[in-house]
Amino acid sequence: MTDRDTKAPAFPPAEPDPPISSSPRRWTVLAVAAGGLFLAGIDLTVLHVAVPAVSRDLRPGPTEVLWIVDVYSLALAALLVTCGTLGDRIGRRRMVLGGFAAFGLASAVCAFAASTGQLIAARAALGVSAAMIMASTVAIIRVTFADARERALAIGIWTSAHSVGATLGPLIGGLVSERWGWGAVFLVNVPVVAVLLAVGARVIPESRNPVPRRWDLIGVLLSVAGLAAVVYALKEFGEHTEVTTAFLVTALGGTALLYVFVRRQRRLDEPLLDFSLFAERRFSTATLCVIGCFGGYVALLFFLTQWLQQAGGYSPLRAGLALMPLAAANAVGAVTAPRVAARWGNRRALTGALLLFALAYAVIAAGGDPAHYPVTLLPALLAAGYGAGIVMTLGADTIMGAARPERSGEAAAIQETSFELGAGLGVAVFGTVVALVYRDAVPSVPGLDPGERAAVGESFTAAESILTGLPPATADAVRDAARYAYDQGFTVVSAIAAAWLAATATLAAVLLRPRKVSGADRLRARE
Repeated sequence: MTDRDTKAPAFPPAEPDPPISSSPRRWTVLAVAAGGLFLAGIDLTVLHVAVPAVSRDLRPGPTEVLWIVDVYSLALAALLVTCGTLGDRIGRRRMVLGGFAAFGLASAVCAFAASTGQLIAARAALGVSAAMIMASTVAIIRVTFADARERALAIGIWTSAHSVGATLGPLIGGLVSERWGWGAVFLVNVPVVAVLLAVGARVIPESRNPVPRRWDLIGVLLSVAGLAAVVYALKEFGEHTEVTTAFLVTALGGTALLYVFVRRQRRLDEPLLDFSLFAERRFSTATLCVIGCFGGYVALLFFLTQWLQQAGGYSPLRAGLALMPLAAANAVGAVTAPRVAARWGNRRALTGALLLFALAYAVIAAGGDPAHYPVTLLPALLAAGYGAGIVMTLGADTIMGAARPERSGEAAAIQETSFELGAGLGVAVFGTVVALVYRDAVPSVPGLDPGERAAVGESFTAAESILTGLPPATADAVRDAARYAYDQGFTVVSAIAAAWLAATATLAAVLLRPRKVSGADRLRARE
């Protein structure tokens, strides 16, 4: 035992007896792990219904609104892999408990942010904390549950906790923000995290990779800087609707950094991210399905809540309640996915679920109307939730099935990276589309000065901010123009998402076909 091993740990050691795999305590470990993932999922979407209130208080621009929303998931995506590697090295229990402590602190900072910059920075810190939690929890589950059936059930519960939390986020945000203000959506995390931290410190067993891989700091910096630059360039284009110097520099620079990152990982003996996993066609196809599906799912949650409030006049609470059928259907899809796959096969189940999700988006684009929710929106939300639940579960199962047990932390990080990268890119890409369509579609309103016309053409929130100083008739005309433009933006986004999901379904149908086994392969197998 080394001197470092004898030092007092940051958290009290877990009780060693009885063995965790045979103790009822393993279900408490699962509750803590799933609770952490549930919280991380909630914070992915809890701010969605509160965006109008945040915009009124902090006055962010359209691009800053997107940063407030998706910097959390982008930070998560950028750091999940490195947190998984660090957890394998320094101890997964220590990583998770440190993540809980940091998550509670970052939540408090978010709640009391006094400026747009402070809120964006605090949201980024929240994403880093969530990465610490999420990257090691599935590895802890693997260590805790020795029985294969119990482990499969535990991983299923763990996986569904994130998507259910993400879907419940808007409802929780609506309930809390309508009564106590938008800052309270973050404060509710603090007591929950305190309980998870206290219980987790007692029951979570410590585990490490017996042969940990080298931590590639240069690779971490390249991946984070490259992803941030590419997303910044995308939003820069959406803000200025033209190819500016800043757009070109950041887009090309970010792409170059990501290229160098990939090249570096391929050359290292112990890479941060093992790209050789993506050489397996089924693994890479499942990852693409997860990115596309979860990106479309989170984008639907975000833009639907905005559309219901801004174009449909819903309150935050009513908008959150309108999404509950989506949450219920998602949970049903996640639970029944193994049965669907057993009946139809993995390829057909994934393809059919993606097509169902695409059809739901197409229905919303063709005839979605907040005023006729039960007829035009409810069936589409049920279909979208069920299809997405199947894709997320089967895609995650395929990704995890390719991992060796000793690399479970890194494999879990890759799996969760695909979810969070999809969420961040979905909001960023579709948010840019909404901004572009809004500015092009907003009708001209007579009787406005140049500054007021610029505000109406900037965003719905900016248009809403000038209403109090206008005559009633002009204010009504401005509100109707902004609602029409945002409605057009949401319709275009829904149509693009439907096409993207249909294309992903086609790829799944083609690339997930079982390989034909040649005679030479059969001979080698016999040998």
